[in-house]
Amino acid sequence: MAGFLGAHGYDPGPTQRPLLAGALSGLLATAPAIALLHAFGSLEVEARILGIGILATLLAGWPLMALAGAVYARLFGRAANHPRGGWLFGMAFGFVVWAAGAVMVLPIVSGGEAPAGTAALGVFLSLVVWGAALGAIVPFVHRPLHRNLEDAAHRSEAGPTVAAVSQRNRAPRQTGNRSS
Repeated sequence: MAGFLGAHGYDPGPTQRPLLAGALSGLLATAPAIALLHAFGSLEVEARILGIGILATLLAGWPLMALAGAVYARLFGRAANHPRGGWLFGMAFGFVVWAAGAVMVLPIVSGGEAPAGTAALGVFLSLVVWGAALGAIVPFVHRPLHRNLEDAAHRSEAGPTVAAVSQRNRAPRQTGNRSS
């Protein structure tokens, strides 16, 4: 990954919309995760633990997964856009989301209850599959959202004028007369 980041840079440029691409990808990647949650019976167990219905669990989870997708895109920067390696970055991120959410936050929110057995396996697999799908989807969702350079050059946050002003603001200012 160091070679990839060295060749292409890490930070997304001003013409990119990584947070929007990540959020939309997070929403799309939730569909296979929900299917796994349902297949393993994890969705019903989570709803019972939270004390809300299945539909309410889904309606609460979908925006959270969109937010997690935006965090993924921001955290991984340009590497999130890698068409061949994104799924692997996504799987790693899905594991982190599982460890943070299902293992730490859910028991805190529910008074110590957490899925066990097959339901716990379903939660784990759903988040790892969600992450893999997220990483695989981001490059394809991001392409249509990416502004082309000609359009972006005419906007106030990009273009040669902004670069010149930015460079001028970084240059040390000289005051007074200097004598040798």
